[in-house]
Amino acid sequence: MSAANLFSAYTESVIAAIGKDASPRVKAAFPVLIRHLHQAVVETELTVEEWLATCDLLIEAGKVSTEKRNEMVLVTDVLGVESLVDMMEHARYAKAGVNTTSSAILGPFYRAGVPPQPNGTSIVRKKEPGADFTHLFGTVTGSDGKPLKGAIVDVWHDAPDGLYDSQCPEGPEYHCRGRFETDDEGNYSCVVLKPTPYPIPYDFSAGKLLTLMARHPFRPAHIHFYVASPGHKTLVTQVFDRQSKYLEDDSVFAVKESLIVDFVPVKAPLPKGGEFDETPTFELRYDIMLAKVDQVDESKFQG
Repeated sequence: MSAANLFSAYTESVIAAIGKDASPRVKAAFPVLIRHLHQAVVETELTVEEWLATCDLLIEAGKVSTEKRNEMVLVTDVLGVESLVDMMEHARYAKAGVNTTSSAILGPFYRAGVPPQPNGTSIVRKKEPGADFTHLFGTVTGSDGKPLKGAIVDVWHDAPDGLYDSQCPEGPEYHCRGRFETDDEGNYSCVVLKPTPYPIPYDFSAGKLLTLMARHPFRPAHIHFYVASPGHKTLVTQVFDRQSKYLEDDSVFAVKESLIVDFVPVKAPLPKGGEFDETPTFELRYDIMLAKVDQVDESKFQG
């Protein structure tokens, strides 16, 4: 038997070991995963040393990860995996003719359980002299255009130093991060900072991958959203400043033309803000449309 046939027979034996009680989704997905993984090993002639180095990189990513920073997500980001998964999900909704706001990757710095705060208040929790304070507001609707009362809108972005709150343990909790609930008309409103481009953390596994590939770590200026409403598909997305660098060269491949926005000079009325705010100089209206959970059949991905 040739080496190629031997390797192929070995791969099929691994697939055949999947148990009869495995879920339908596992039975459908794992043979594809195993075949492609084994094929990559064979085609690259992966050495024992390289396999061990790969294991060490993944172990490091797991050890570094906490509730405030997910290094495994960042590893998938620099390899384009999370954006590819996001692109495919968005394509499923587009194919079904569902009108919804474009999605984007979650990224490594999402934090669950952020305390809710009133609309019109600020997510800036310390003095940021000279920063571009911005009134961020909009309406959350269903795909039928009807406003969604009580939708949860999580917002987060980097500070002017290019760091997230979870990267600054000495700083105030939830700086440049907040959670809001839409009012009776589906509206949300808050004070944020106009974001700045920044390098993703490259001190551990993701950075090692970037170095191996001779790539830079920078992301364009953006604001994250996580929007949830009962009976609707949760939306994870980002919006990108049209004036930012790296729109054509995002280190995690997340930019979509539909997510590029314009920050414009602020107009009255201004929101209440917070104790550390300066007068906003910009505003961004960003309306969000959510799909209903039953508008796209995702039953094959269950189980």
